Amino acid sequence: MATTNDIKNGSVLNLDGQLWNVIEFQHVKPGKGGAFVRTKLKNVTSGKVVDKTFNAGTKVDFATVDRRDYQYLYQDGADYVFMDTTDYDQVTVPASVVGDAANFMLENQIVTIAMNEGVALYLDMPASVVLEVTYTEPGLQGDRSTGGTKPATLETGYEIQVPLFLETGTRVKVDTRSGDYLGRVTD
Repeated sequence: MATTNDIKNGSVLNLDGQLWNVIEFQHVKPGKGGAFVRTKLKNVTSGKVVDKTFNAGTKVDFATVDRRDYQYLYQDGADYVFMDTTDYDQVTVPASVVGDAANFMLENQIVTIAMNEGVALYLDMPASVVLEVTYTEPGLQGDRSTGGTKPATLETGYEIQVPLFLETGTRVKVDTRSGDYLGRVTD
């Protein structure tokens, strides 16, 4: 059993049977009174974010979380199948855990999956991915101005807003956290 002095960003705590990811922490030593640790915790399963304060030196239970790189293979009904890149074991992850990451995953893409006792907790995608625009309305002559956008469907089926000058077949960089268009990719 560890203490609050061992808390770091990215640690996973087991509090009352639930797993909480430490987003940020701060050791505070006021002039009067005892020191304490102020934390911002995110529930691994629900995504709820809470602020929690611990007295310094309080015992806390750290959960063992194994983060490994997995290769996305295919979708099996509502689940997604990944392969461990080190030992080639296959893991099935439910759609509820994959979440919005499904909008940006292509076959053979590498993602990081956090596992606790054989159960997938969450996926970490790269900050941005390169995807091809499979359909968008053609731009009209004179629509080359800045600021205008139009919908475009990506090869994963996800729809984003892109500048008017982009055409079908263009490869674009997309932010996986917000789904925003980041720019054209020229190979």
